[in-house]
Amino acid sequence: MRITGVRTVLYEYTTVRPIGDVQLPGGAEITTDLAVFLLTDEEPVGLAISSPGARPVIHSLAESLVGCDPREVRALYELMLRITFKSGTGGAIGAAIGALDCALWDLRAKARALPLWRELGGDSNRVAAYASGLDAPLDDDALVTYYRGMATRYGMSAGKLKVGREPERDLERLRLLRDALSVGAGQPQPSLMVDANEFWTPKQAIRRIRALEREFDLVWVEEPARRDDHRGLARVSRGISAAVATGENLSSVGQFMPLLLHEAVDVVQPSVQQLGITGALRVAELADAFSLPIALVNCPGRYAAHVAAVVPNHLAMEVVDAGRDAVIATDHRLEGGSILLSDAPGLGFSFDEGQLAAHAVDTPSAGSQGRAYRRSRDSGISEPGLANS
Repeated sequence: MRITGVRTVLYEYTTVRPIGDVQLPGGAEITTDLAVFLLTDEEPVGLAISSPGARPVIHSLAESLVGCDPREVRALYELMLRITFKSGTGGAIGAAIGALDCALWDLRAKARALPLWRELGGDSNRVAAYASGLDAPLDDDALVTYYRGMATRYGMSAGKLKVGREPERDLERLRLLRDALSVGAGQPQPSLMVDANEFWTPKQAIRRIRALEREFDLVWVEEPARRDDHRGLARVSRGISAAVATGENLSSVGQFMPLLLHEAVDVVQPSVQQLGITGALRVAELADAFSLPIALVNCPGRYAAHVAAVVPNHLAMEVVDAGRDAVIATDHRLEGGSILLSDAPGLGFSFDEGQLAAHAVDTPSAGSQGRAYRRSRDSGISEPGLANS
């Protein structure tokens, strides 16, 4: 089997509810993704999903893969890292490497007629999960409806709330989340997490989180300060009871090292769409060497769960359930608070070509999530009694 080229299709769809966070509090209902097809001289096609900005880099890198055996995944991952060495793996470059790496693993598992979790050596298809509404735009009723539905339909007993701007509202909404999961799952003490999306300074984070911890026993606080503020994140970790989680925006294994060496992270969060399967596995092993758990980030099709199924230090994977599988067919399902991976060969999903054609676009719409999302101007704004740092 030899790689012959790549095909990509940009597609856009409307989510079932607006999704957003403290940086995009009004939310967005339009999302643009990139379908990736890695072609070979035989029947199998390697699939992946990436971001629109990665498209030109994917096509450029794929030229270097033409003629290679796609089953040599780790060697080809190293090849892509060597090609991009000078520019680094930030932004679109990391996303492109991640997408092609996922497509390569898809091809390798398909060549052996195995689901990827078995190809990687796993013995179970069950991956613990938690509900994540990306819920900043939701009013109270919609917030309760979402989390109660995730509990009653899928048995979710853990959930993550977007926080950051209004301390009292954060408390009120966290109570709603707790009660919705408690009623829906029949769990009096659901597991609760919050996510500030890098909105606070370290001092603000400590004060805000301590206020939440007077009432709630939080499992983790996600991105309480900027991803590259290693000293600040370490300061937050020492100043609160909850674990500090971060890492979803990092695009190379090396970018995780300062977090670990500065003791700035307690729960490591690799993103398969940023790192690929190979990179996510490496980060999981690195975290395990430091006796730290990982928690995988959501992705359309939930194929990142293949990584979670084969590492010993995985806590739970994020599930958004916002209609992001608009052009995807998959037998992966949610049940009993877990993702149950299918036995379908490869990553376990396919693109519906009819739906893909119907949703295809030339460029992302102005209101799509990727184009609307920006770091808020008032991130790190001073508050009474708080000093910025």
